Amino acid sequence: MSQKTKRILMAFFGVIVTGFCVGTFQKASLGTDPFTCFVTGIGNIFGSTYSTFYVIVTGALLIGVFLVEKHYIGIATVINLFGTGISADLMRNLWDVLVPNPGMGVRAMLVVLGVVGSCFSASMYFTADLGVSAYDAISLIAANKYKLMAFRVCRVLSDLICVTVGVIFHANVGIGTVITALFMGPVIQWFNTHVSEPFLYGSSKAASCSDKVSG
Repeated sequence: MSQKTKRILMAFFGVIVTGFCVGTFQKASLGTDPFTCFVTGIGNIFGSTYSTFYVIVTGALLIGVFLVEKHYIGIATVINLFGTGISADLMRNLWDVLVPNPGMGVRAMLVVLGVVGSCFSASMYFTADLGVSAYDAISLIAANKYKLMAFRVCRVLSDLICVTVGVIFHANVGIGTVITALFMGPVIQWFNTHVSEPFLYGSSKAASCSDKVSG
């Protein structure tokens, strides 16, 4: 399989699975990921759906990313803009059919699935380098363009800001939100080094790429 084909598959897989993980978090009702928390909070102000305001908020952020560092805008960005909210709603509906009234054990399992899946999917489309979501680009720009801090630290800080906004506007905040806010950055970096980069470049070349987003 050529590297170009791998990149396209990784980008598509990463974006769609990210949406599935958002729907999984929503079903668990133990707190969503930070950006979903932020979008949900903003949506609550206007009484609108997540998928609608995902496009609006992401589109606004995308303008800023384009003006600052358009390198991060690509095919995966477009798929993310229009596909994540829809795939999240589809997965939430599927979970409603499969487990209409989940107990705490199942909900905890869904949180774990959502956290690990989100980190893995983000790592896949970061490494594919065919564009990232506007929100993900913020941490990457801060770490790679402005050298403010390591990516994992920039990600934790941006996640904490999103959670704060979500809390203010009554989004569903719980243990899942706390876990993702504190650990997504480091876990994404782990997947970059041990899974995504070896898959794309081969194990011999992956080591030289391991600092790509680590700052």
